[in-house]
Amino acid sequence: MAKVHKAIATRDAGNGQVSLLGPEPGLTALEKCLLNEYQRGFPLCPEPYAEIAAQLEVSEADVIRTLASLQRRGFISRVGPVFASQRAGASTLAALAVPDDRLESVADQVSAYTEVNHNYQREHAWNLWFVVTAPDQQRVEQVLAEIETVTGLPVLNLPLQRAFFIDLGFPLWC
Repeated sequence: MAKVHKAIATRDAGNGQVSLLGPEPGLTALEKCLLNEYQRGFPLCPEPYAEIAAQLEVSEADVIRTLASLQRRGFISRVGPVFASQRAGASTLAALAVPDDRLESVADQVSAYTEVNHNYQREHAWNLWFVVTAPDQQRVEQVLAEIETVTGLPVLNLPLQRAFFIDLGFPLWC
């Protein structure tokens, strides 16, 4: 459905559950449902928001208004499909080694690029990972260079060697 924006993944030490939004951010039940349930399986029909509304027993206007609010508040950046990037442009996986005290601000800087699909924290020296997708390789390289400049941190560029298709939906709440 959308990329999680301004978010860093955390792992609950008690149960190992990964949460992209960290502690409960005070979202409504409808907001949680839209974020959780429509990352995949988004209706492919002439009126997808009406279809979602019917499934959730709310109005189409409620669905549209809620998605717009989530976008305005930075929880999502867009509602749209995910394509095999190498068929329609260029992409790369990249990482930064970010000091802990700068992690949130650097994640925000990285997320500011429309070419960045998502970013997430990993327990590693290279602790902030993200995917850049652009119309061509030149723009991918330009975005990586700009991120290095604005963050002051070197970018580890990990271009695709072999494609693996995995489900990129993330359970946000159990």
